[in-house]
Formats: sequence, structure tokens, C-alpha cells
Amino acid sequence: MATETIERPATSPTAGPAIPGPERGRRPSPEPAADARRTVVARAALRTISRAVVDPGLLAIELGRSAASPAAMGPAPRARVIVEGPDAVARLLFPPTPDGFAEAYLRGDVEIEGEMMAAVQAGEALDLRRLHSTDLRRLIRWGLTLRRGAAPAKRPVRVARMRGQRHSRARDMAAIRFHYDVGEDFYRLWLDRRLTYSCAYFESAAVPEADLDAAQEAKLDLICRKLGLREGQRLLDIGCGWGSLIVYAAERYGVEALGVTLSERQAAEANRRAAAAGLGDRARAEVRDYRDLGALGRFDAVASVGMFEHVGRANLGPYFRATREALLPGGRLLNHGIATTRTGLDWALRPGRGHFVDRYVFPDGELVTVARAIAAARQAGFEVHGMESLRPHYALTLTAWVRRLEAAWDAAVAAAGEEVARTWRLYMSAARLGFERGELDVAQLLLARPGIGAPAPRALRPWW
Repeated sequence: MATETIERPATSPTAGPAIPGPERGRRPSPEPAADARRTVVARAALRTISRAVVDPGLLAIELGRSAASPAAMGPAPRARVIVEGPDAVARLLFPPTPDGFAEAYLRGDVEIEGEMMAAVQAGEALDLRRLHSTDLRRLIRWGLTLRRGAAPAKRPVRVARMRGQRHSRARDMAAIRFHYDVGEDFYRLWLDRRLTYSCAYFESAAVPEADLDAAQEAKLDLICRKLGLREGQRLLDIGCGWGSLIVYAAERYGVEALGVTLSERQAAEANRRAAAAGLGDRARAEVRDYRDLGALGRFDAVASVGMFEHVGRANLGPYFRATREALLPGGRLLNHGIATTRTGLDWALRPGRGHFVDRYVFPDGELVTVARAIAAARQAGFEVHGMESLRPHYALTLTAWVRRLEAAWDAAVAAAGEEVARTWRLYMSAARLGFERGELDVAQLLLARPGIGAPAPRALRPWW
């Protein structure tokens, strides 16, 4: 039968500082001895977990700075996870859940230094099956030891608690506002100057964050050209955000642009921006569900950019029928949305395969494959005029967003709180990894309502 051992600190350069013993002739204080014991156990647990990291060059796991061991020999890892003390180790080990690491980061039990995406990638590859059964038993025992006397975990404050029927009008409104109403001051720190919260279109892959404004304008122009917009036409933007497309299209293409959103704050900001640009008579936004477009009349073109993820599989038919009815015969729909490349999977971004995204980022979000979206559009009566994947562009966009967020970290925490800033840093890094791996896609579908319309726009060649 294997004997359980705990690696105790030694005085060698690689083992960390020794725990000082009692002075001669004095009895040790019970509490410091207990604390020292917990520190030893916590460090041993993290050392064991570290052996399950598939690529040690990606990640190092350490106990909090006050009790951390010196860095190991060899090249520095791309990311360093600092677990803030024995209590934090206990909460990380119990209960073991797919979202345990993410929630530990949100509540501050874990700090991540270096590349957040490397930490996410290493966390996904953490394979406890690489450990010997003896090590697994030790982890359980050490976790139970640390759990005794540990302060309970502080639950994240900002958690989506959806009520009512999924994808009902009221619940969709609550879900949209949960994600988008964290404040323009927060988004303004890391989005482009137009507050365009969707995939940009980069001319090259070099230093994407330096060209984010230009790349977002290139994306807006790409949409306008694909729709074949001309002066005097009517454009509807479903899920208009803070109005970047309606203001751009009114300004550059002379259209009358109307945007709809479920967020009052977004609609107010979009109208403020249109007025500031002197376009209040040709670009406006209002709060309206896509299922209630009938009163708005018909449009020459409809754009839906970055809201398709919120529609849901069960509502694909009503969504495409509503957009088709909003178009004049021959009118075009540009549908721009994130898609999954995995057949049959629900919306579920890493880290972990739990409910992180649904609880803390995009409640009720669902992804479908491009093929399923095209089939639903055709069933609703659309012709398919083209499809373009912008997957490499979204990886670059997320790279720019994360770098800008990290560069403005103190201001982001002041604007929205540390929990929100941590959520977006983790979520966007995980999403970037999904796009780079090809697990996620973003597709622009150019669809048309049958009838006599303008000629199809010429093909646009991607840079990659």
C-alpha cells in the first residue's frame, strides 16, 4: 500500500524557503504552525497539479507571492498562474467543476500573469489522467485537509439568472441587456472609435491593434458594398449596437438608416452619435425586437451584424422570415454571425466545457453551423448570393481587444468593476483560441429576397 508523503520545503535553491522552526526554549504558537502546515500542503498540491500540465512551457502554477517558491530553472513560461494562498487552493480543488478555474479567476483566488490565452490553452490541456493514481488520492486528501477551516468561496456578483421561456421577447431583452449594458465607458476603452463590437476586417495580419479603427471601417464598408447601397435607399440594421453601421452608411452612402436594438442604452448612444455627426435626420435607433418589424415598412437592404448568436436554433425560421418580410423584392440581407464548426454542439466557449459563457457573458446564446443557417434562410425563401468566412479576422480582432483592455486595465476596473474586466479578459482570450483553432467561425451570408434588384456586388478577395 502506498504511503502518503508531503514534499517539505528545504533550504536548497530549488525547493523554496524553509519554514522557520521554534526558537530554542520556546513553545511554538499553534496558529503559525497550523498556517505553516497548510502552506506546505497547498504547495504540494499545486506541485502535483503542475505535473498534469501537458506543456510546461505554456504555464507555471505557483502559490501566492508571500509563500511562492522561486521560479524553476529553464525558460520562463508564457503564463503564470498565482493561486492566492491555501484557502484559494482548497476552493479550487473542491468542488471540482469545469468552471472552477474561471470562477476562481473572477473572484480573485487566482491571478494570471503573462499571456492570458496561453493560460487558457494550458488549462484546457491540463490532463489529470497523466497523474498516477497515488497522486490523485493525495490530491483528494490534501484538498480535504485544506478545506477544513477554509473561508467559503465568494460567489461572483454578476451572474445571469434568466427567467421565463427561452428566447421569449422579455427573456431575450434581459439577456441582451445583461451583456451590453455594462457601460459605454468600459467598451470605449478597448473598442474602436465608432464602438463597433463585431469582427473587424484587416488588410494585413501585422500589429492589428494599431489599425483597429481602420479595420472596423473596412468591415463597415465591406457590408455596405455587399448590400449595394446607393443614395436614397432605406437600410435596416438589426442589432445595431451603438450605431456604427447606421452612422457610417448614412454618412458615406447617403442612405436613410434605421437601427433596432433591445438595449435602451445602446439606442440612446447611437442616437447621440448620429446627432453629433449631423446625421440625426438620416440615422436613428430605437428599441425593438426583430419579431416586431412590420410597423417599420419595407427596406432596400437589411444588415444583421453580431446578433445572430442570440437568435437560437428554434427561432431560425421566424428570424429569417421576419428579415425577408422587411425587404422589398430584390432586396438584400447581409447576415454576419459567429458559427460553430462542430455539428450538434450548443454555444459553449472555453475555459472548460461548463457554463461559463452562459452564466457570465452571453446568457442564452446559441451557435449553429453555417450550413444550418443557409438551410434555414433558403427555407424562409431567400436566395443565397454568397458566403465569406472572416474567421482569421476575428482572431486578430480579439487579439487587439484583449491587448487594449490590458493596456487600460486600471481604467477598465474603475469603469465596470474588476469582475467585469476579468470576465471579458478571460472570455475574449478563450474566444480567440477558438477562432485560431477553427472551432469557431464567423460568416457573412449575402442573401436576397427574390425579385428585381441591383446587380450582385463584385467578388472581394481576402488577404489570406
